[in-house]
Amino acid sequence: MKIGAKIYYEKATGNVILNTGERAGAVVETTREQDFTSFKVLSERVEETVGLIELEYGQYATEFLESRGRIRVNPETEELEFFYGPLDPVETPVYQKPLTEQLKDLTTELSSTQMALADNYEQLLSAQKEAVSAQLALTELYELVLPLTGGASK
Repeated sequence: MKIGAKIYYEKATGNVILNTGERAGAVVETTREQDFTSFKVLSERVEETVGLIELEYGQYATEFLESRGRIRVNPETEELEFFYGPLDPVETPVYQKPLTEQLKDLTTELSSTQMALADNYEQLLSAQKEAVSAQLALTELYELVLPLTGGASK
């Protein structure tokens, strides 16, 4: 059996209290109540002030590796955020959405941009055809008017 990690955090701040980590093999899934009994760091807390995010096995594996496990939970969105910066940041760490979520957002944005570019390209081709038609019409008009004005033909 494979069991994903559980992330327990302070609801008010988003600070992670406990990351149970992933487990595989002869393991048994536990309930929130069992975890509060089993883990001292949880049993010392008021249960209502502690949030929980349960992950699928392997979920965000790349993000945990790249961030070296430096995570927090955004108190407003209740979603995991990762810090990918240096081990000893000079400034306050800036946590970000998981890389896989950022990639998904960028892919969606790129797709929208490509669709807009395709629309613009079609409009440009249409305008170019209209310009060519207008140029031909002007040339025909010029050739009709030129003899009437006594000018020489091309």
